[in-house]
Amino acid sequence: MTAEKTRFPQFFLTTSIAALLLAGCQPAAEMNAEPADSEVLSDQTQPLDSAITVSNDIGGRVVIDPANWPEGQSGVERDAQVEAFVADILSRMTVEEKVGQVIQADISEVTPELAAQYHLGSVLNGGNSGPGDDNFAPPEAWLALADAYYNASTDTSDGGAGIPIIWGTDAVHGHSNIVGATLFPHNIGLGAANNPDLIRRIGRVTALEVRATGQEWTFAPTLAVVQNDTWGRTYEGYSEHPEIVARLSGPMVEGLQGTAGSEDFLGAGYVVATAKHWVGDGGTDRGIDQGDNRASEADMRDIHAAGYPPAITAGVQTVMASFNSWHGIKMHGNGAMLTDVLVDRLGFDGFVIGDWEGHGQIAGCENENCPQALIAGVDMYMASGSWRGLYENLLDQVQDGTIPMERLDEAVTRILRVKARAGLFDGVAPSERPHAGNFDLIGSEEHRAVAREAVRSSLVLLRNDSGVLPLDPTTNILLAGDGADNIRMQAGGWTINWQGDGHTNEDFPGGQSIFDGFEAAFSEAGGTVTLSEDGSYTTPPDVAVVVFGEEPYAEFVGDQEFVDFANEDGLELLRRFRADGIPTVAIFMSGRPLWMNRELNASDAFVAAWLPGSEGAGIADVLVGNADGSPRHDFTGRLSYSWPRRADQTVLNPWDENYDPLFAFGYGLSYAEPGEPLGVLNEESGIADIEGPDALTLLENGRASGGFTLALVSEGQTVTVSGPDAATADGAISVTLDERDVQDDTRRIIWSGDAILRLEGGMDVLSRDQLVHISYQVTDSGSGAVSLAMGCGESCEGGLDVTAGIRWAEGKGWMTASLPLHCFVEAGADLAAIDAPLIIAGRNGLDLWIDDVSIGGQANETMGCEL
Repeated sequence: MTAEKTRFPQFFLTTSIAALLLAGCQPAAEMNAEPADSEVLSDQTQPLDSAITVSNDIGGRVVIDPANWPEGQSGVERDAQVEAFVADILSRMTVEEKVGQVIQADISEVTPELAAQYHLGSVLNGGNSGPGDDNFAPPEAWLALADAYYNASTDTSDGGAGIPIIWGTDAVHGHSNIVGATLFPHNIGLGAANNPDLIRRIGRVTALEVRATGQEWTFAPTLAVVQNDTWGRTYEGYSEHPEIVARLSGPMVEGLQGTAGSEDFLGAGYVVATAKHWVGDGGTDRGIDQGDNRASEADMRDIHAAGYPPAITAGVQTVMASFNSWHGIKMHGNGAMLTDVLVDRLGFDGFVIGDWEGHGQIAGCENENCPQALIAGVDMYMASGSWRGLYENLLDQVQDGTIPMERLDEAVTRILRVKARAGLFDGVAPSERPHAGNFDLIGSEEHRAVAREAVRSSLVLLRNDSGVLPLDPTTNILLAGDGADNIRMQAGGWTINWQGDGHTNEDFPGGQSIFDGFEAAFSEAGGTVTLSEDGSYTTPPDVAVVVFGEEPYAEFVGDQEFVDFANEDGLELLRRFRADGIPTVAIFMSGRPLWMNRELNASDAFVAAWLPGSEGAGIADVLVGNADGSPRHDFTGRLSYSWPRRADQTVLNPWDENYDPLFAFGYGLSYAEPGEPLGVLNEESGIADIEGPDALTLLENGRASGGFTLALVSEGQTVTVSGPDAATADGAISVTLDERDVQDDTRRIIWSGDAILRLEGGMDVLSRDQLVHISYQVTDSGSGAVSLAMGCGESCEGGLDVTAGIRWAEGKGWMTASLPLHCFVEAGADLAAIDAPLIIAGRNGLDLWIDDVSIGGQANETMGCEL
């Protein structure tokens, strides 16, 4: 057998999933057994050499042989009437109308009237977009805006074709942009549940809630097969193993769209689904979001593309191109993969949508100018804010022959075909369609019951040595930790806004926190639950349950170097209770497996709860038993990702050489099968200390790093920045997240009066020879003086007048300044007592953007104190 052939079977692996999951309960060494030759490749494909040759022509062809990929066919047969209808429309369209159809704009960037004027084919609501720029807009506003776009697009009074627009939304774990919607566990939890029927029902519920507010299209499911858990989108993938992804992709598509070939396909209460991101997003080098995948063609086929054939067979109508590159060629410009493989070989017959300005990352492209993407096989550009300039350039490029008319017609045909299949040409406005305006569907009791079932099914029991679980509901327990009564942490990213941050429980009407579930279960049986986030108590509880985990994040914001967990608050609570002789249960909420040896050592029981969503009571359903000691529900979740033994095990997959997890893929205990005691684990992380002052990040992508807080100060008022936007009451200073390279990757600060931006947080003693590095740009230098300072307690500050540097930088784009810390010392700062390492005082008109701020490196004698 060749090296490629021994890894695991191609696409539809013949080893049963049950056998794999059972294997996960065995010693890790047994997981490395090679499959028999007959299990490795189907007759459809041939072994591949791992070498890949690339060329950089305008079509972006990677030199591959599509015959090495499985031959497939869409589960939706072409309908002669639909094809004739689409051809007739196309024959009557102007070039301007055709170009408009291949563009999608964000609702924050285009009005219904402009969308109609430019004949746009689609709109989307990006992660931070809502009707009227309000993420908390009620369902009625979403439906009204859907009508407005539809009515404008279908108005033929100017003689146009009147092609209805289609609205896409990120309903990735329920209709998660809508306040009060049913929020399901993120895909990492659904992979642990590994239940196709449940997945299908989740898709159905999601589709119904989306239809209630008038949208027709969701950007789900994500079919990434994640190979490096430092990636900030790990939780969006069902599993590190292609078999689970392949097993669940089809049922989710069916739940969202209906069954291909049946009467209900894209019928009442169903929406268009999206298989994303084609392809290789889960395997980039070092797990860097939007980075380069360097896999062999065989691995790209057998691992990363595994979920797509089942999705295509299920009739998925759109596929989203991925941000990542493959051996240096951006997937948005990779014609070999978009056209030769996806369309011509796998048989996909819907349309390919780009990702957020992803076309602009192709070599030689800009957001407003990129014929390469269309030529390569992207049928619709996601040109969120660049749509107007892109439209003008595409029009010119079609007219001068850069883009062949045949390729434009093909793209438009694909888009019209999907719109026709989805019933958009039926002449019915969004508000008049089945289920539209039935807002009782959103977060309904029936829907929440499905989500609660999903929570129960996703939980993975990693430790229960002393049998402390299930909890006796007649006893007295303490519920501690920052996640105990925190639906924001349960929901994670892609919730109400892009990052899912800044929310309180009041933003989730109808939702239940973990505490809510415990309180209900214990009060019914006569026991008591005391909520104490800091773990304080007067009477020792019978058991202490500590709920902790990751704060919400999305995409690159969640990227990290190792699989460590920096926040030690939960660990300290567990150790304190253990020292007091109180049995401890740990509930860990996270978007990926992380190194938890210390926390496991301090716990009698440990549960991986992933990101469970709005129905936190599902956790108590499993952890809290009956009064007689029997469980109400057993643990059925099994790890769909290997759990690290060390924090440096960033790539940890069952087929890897020297595979050595703490808990292998498929592992999971239950009450029925409690397993062997875990014993004491090694508490050495395996990574060097990276938290010293020589490598200290203060601000990253405009966001305060761990241990630091951004604050706005004006007229004695201090406002803590806890979300994407904030402002003082008098409006003297406001901050928003904005775009430098990609969405929300930098912080914009605008002064309308005298005010101060402070980054607060203590640190170790700094050295006067170190440097503070600031990445910034100045859009407007304002009307007054600007100072940059470091604070060191009450009445202690060292400040520099940087007005001249700010004036000079105005309009010159992004730049980086490196200032020696001795400058601040000479201005009065005490480096042994720094509690505010960045203080910027400005006046009316100053418009400053800041990306990253860090302290590190050594100053040399030539460096001055000017910005």
